Amino acid sequence: MSVRLATGGRLIDRTRPMTFTFNGRAFAGYAGDTLASALLANGQVLVGRSFKYHRPRGFVASGAEEPNGLFGIGRGGRFEPNQRGTTTELFDGMTAVSQNHWPSLAFDIGAINGRLSKFFPAGFYYKTFMHPRRAWEKLFEPLIRHTAGLGKPPAEPDADRYEHVHRHVDVLVAGGGIAGLQAALVAGEAGASVLLLEQSATWGGRAPVDGEEIEGRPAAEWIAATLSRLSALPNVSLRLRTMAAGLYDHGYLVGMERLADHTPGDGRPRQRLWRIRAGQVVMATGAIERPIAFAGNDLPGVMLASAGRDFLLNWGVAVGQRVILATANDDAYRSAIALAEAGVTVVAVVDARPAAIGPLPDRARALGIPVETGRGIVRALGGKRVASVTLGVIDGTGVEGERIPCDAVLMSGGWSPVVHLWSQAGGKLFWDGQLAMFRPDALRAPTGDQGQIVAIAAGAANGALSAQTTLADATAAGRRAAIAMGREVGEPDLPVAASPEEKPLRPLWHMPEAAGPALREKMFLDFQHDVKVSDVELAAREGYESVEHTKRYTTLGMATDQGKLSNINGLAILAEALAAPIPAVGTTTFRPPYTPISFGAIAGEARGELFQPLRRTPMDGWHVEHGAHWEPVGQWRRPYTYPRKGEDHAASVAREIRSTRERVGVLDASTLGKIVVSGPDAGRFLDMIYTGLMSSLAVGKCRYGLICNENGFLIDDGVVARLSEDSFLVHTTTGGADRIHAHMEEWLQTEWWDWQVFTANVTEQFGQIAVVGPKARAVLEALGGIDVSREALPFMGWVEGELAGHPVRVYRISFSGELSFEIAVPANRARALWDAVLAAGAEHGITPYGTEALHVMRAEKGFIMIGDETDGTVIPQDLGLGWAISRKKADYIGKRAQQRSFMDNPDRWQLVGLETVDGSVLPEGALAPLGAENANRQRRVQGRVTSAYFSPTLDRGIALGLVHRGEDRRGEVIVFQGPTEDSPLVRTRIVNPVFLDVEGARQNV
Repeated sequence: MSVRLATGGRLIDRTRPMTFTFNGRAFAGYAGDTLASALLANGQVLVGRSFKYHRPRGFVASGAEEPNGLFGIGRGGRFEPNQRGTTTELFDGMTAVSQNHWPSLAFDIGAINGRLSKFFPAGFYYKTFMHPRRAWEKLFEPLIRHTAGLGKPPAEPDADRYEHVHRHVDVLVAGGGIAGLQAALVAGEAGASVLLLEQSATWGGRAPVDGEEIEGRPAAEWIAATLSRLSALPNVSLRLRTMAAGLYDHGYLVGMERLADHTPGDGRPRQRLWRIRAGQVVMATGAIERPIAFAGNDLPGVMLASAGRDFLLNWGVAVGQRVILATANDDAYRSAIALAEAGVTVVAVVDARPAAIGPLPDRARALGIPVETGRGIVRALGGKRVASVTLGVIDGTGVEGERIPCDAVLMSGGWSPVVHLWSQAGGKLFWDGQLAMFRPDALRAPTGDQGQIVAIAAGAANGALSAQTTLADATAAGRRAAIAMGREVGEPDLPVAASPEEKPLRPLWHMPEAAGPALREKMFLDFQHDVKVSDVELAAREGYESVEHTKRYTTLGMATDQGKLSNINGLAILAEALAAPIPAVGTTTFRPPYTPISFGAIAGEARGELFQPLRRTPMDGWHVEHGAHWEPVGQWRRPYTYPRKGEDHAASVAREIRSTRERVGVLDASTLGKIVVSGPDAGRFLDMIYTGLMSSLAVGKCRYGLICNENGFLIDDGVVARLSEDSFLVHTTTGGADRIHAHMEEWLQTEWWDWQVFTANVTEQFGQIAVVGPKARAVLEALGGIDVSREALPFMGWVEGELAGHPVRVYRISFSGELSFEIAVPANRARALWDAVLAAGAEHGITPYGTEALHVMRAEKGFIMIGDETDGTVIPQDLGLGWAISRKKADYIGKRAQQRSFMDNPDRWQLVGLETVDGSVLPEGALAPLGAENANRQRRVQGRVTSAYFSPTLDRGIALGLVHRGEDRRGEVIVFQGPTEDSPLVRTRIVNPVFLDVEGARQNV
């Protein structure tokens, strides 16, 4: 069993004992332990269950690549599931629970799945849950949802804080092993600003546990000296516990720093998300040891050779008392030697190569460790942990020899560079057959917008596995990065490392190599998802020749570790099954983040009231004082209505509408988007953005316009005003300003980058007040300062001047169908002008109205609302807005899409007015069924209600809707039904969508 040794453990502080609980049992550890090392030190080898078969699982690795040891950690608001025990630092009082079992870890009912594994091969779910169809809703889907996922979600709100930080540097170095330290030192001493990130809590990577010597001294001493030199450089920043999570275009990297995961509740933010823009990125991310697939290789107690060495030398934990090593390379001998020197019995090193010669095997033999060559493990045996193995010839079919007792098996199939960041940024890989690994291809490195190389791989991440080649590679990388940033660099000093010579490895993916089906069905590749060698071979037989298709068919590499241990072995098995070379099969896509990031870190301070910043207009205080009932619109809060004492909302809205239509109303329209578009090519640009022609608009005039996406669907509308020869003001819907501004910038930056156009979102720079109704002109005339007569300011015109002493721009536009003026005023003067408007309108009975009155009045006029009458599938022609599409210009965004046959077709749903026969109000979203139900109780529909209101002006319900060929069906009566099966059928007449003042006389007075 695993035990804590009396001495050793370079990372633990034996003077600082700590206590923690696992599944309710109390255990002891030390400061510096990880949860994994502390559990192993207490003999706890079984730590979880696999996802599919619920097989017993123990730790297989010691770092971020660990697939098995996932825990729920913490209590209450600090509980978080799926925390990797190998990277979770122990703290006093920690509570940890294992996952994915019932009723207990030791006795799990779900383990019956393992007994039925022949019925659950790869892809069984694609074939099983098809018939009978009615069983999906009541049986299959509930069952799948119940069994899906790992861990339990937190039941309480997160009690911690999180923060974001932004940083610009010349050189970012990802990885704090000897490669990252050397690259950072070279670039830093050349004068470049450097940020060095290391995901673990210590510097130096594997060098201290590999027994390397640098400059004639132990690696740990060289690391300490190098850190001292780096710390003395003011242009270099060092960050431990900070993972380089993802590398994107133009040297943009996201990092995640664990500030207080190991000191919860100390008042600091728990985690910090870094957003870094770097001129050069040096990827010194190291390499991951590969497991070997053999029958029973998933048993607790079977782990990577490097992990066994890490637990021993870093934390003073022997992972077993009788240990067997299976390898195909020299590196595993380091673990055998370290264990033997610590007093652990190493039963044998089983080396798949025909001969094991060189300094490391010779040293192992000198310690009395048996070395068997040309052989491998046929099967590991045991229940909740490994108890024995059988051996056989490596190229045999699996004839089992003597059963050898052991309590731990260490395996080493070689090393795979951590190329995730390289690949995320667009760098390509090549297969190095000699080292049996995919390596970064320096000739196809990630590049910036000018074609310059922005990322450099260094050290083990670049395939340099010895200390000396690692340091040489890192020195060159640091020098290249500094030169690329304009620094003058001479020939930096290259540290000299002494490492034992290592003989070439034997590429080995499973053992024995000619094993039959019975053994292959027990060889695991993806330990968390229970994907076996036989599953990948089945996928190949069933025609899944693409590694991406095989991944999805088998779920290989789709677990929480994202295939860090399984992907390379899996694609090699697939290549073998297809009789194809490994490079031809290729790799799966490496996606960020490298390891999972908490939602808290992603959100930062965006939680609670800050989750979505609340935007208030300059008149917000007045609305509060006058009892506004609020409605969220985008990120804004807008008054829905202003109920008076004794009024319900319906009565309040009706009063506001009548007052506005009969006298005058005032609306806070400040939330409307306002984007200035200027430059010599501004008109040309807006002609492409809008369906209509904007370049012909005269200064001082306004024009209604529609904006479509490239698929031809309507995404926004609004009024455009021409301010000068080369400047326009674009009005968008409330909440649409940021979206449309981003839409404009995307097209400018990607398609029309050489056009002289500048855009600025000025939505919050101005308040906007709409004065609406028959007495609107009288109110503005009482304010004084601008001639707003019909002759001086005709409909769809604008003027600048002063009203009540305030600088304003007045637009003669209407969204209600009434005489209307929209007054734009600097935001800091908007409240004062609002008060002046109310005072000037008092003699006319001016009434503030909210968004609901606005919506009813626009519906009475048949005006559309983006998001109501549009849903991402509607084109302008569906809404009767073909008149807003210019026939004079050659192109606009979406034009070609609208010319496709199914778009340019009268057989579409079209906007109509809807009146119920009994005058009632249709439910919004109601559907018009057509024909009888089919076997699945589904019916075709011929229309839907997009907006529905009670109109106090007309004293009856009105609605707008989209109906199949609706324009040709005016006068026809069809039935609509509400959202439930029990909703009554409502007889409804299709009518003109304009219910009031069809001629438009009211807005033209």
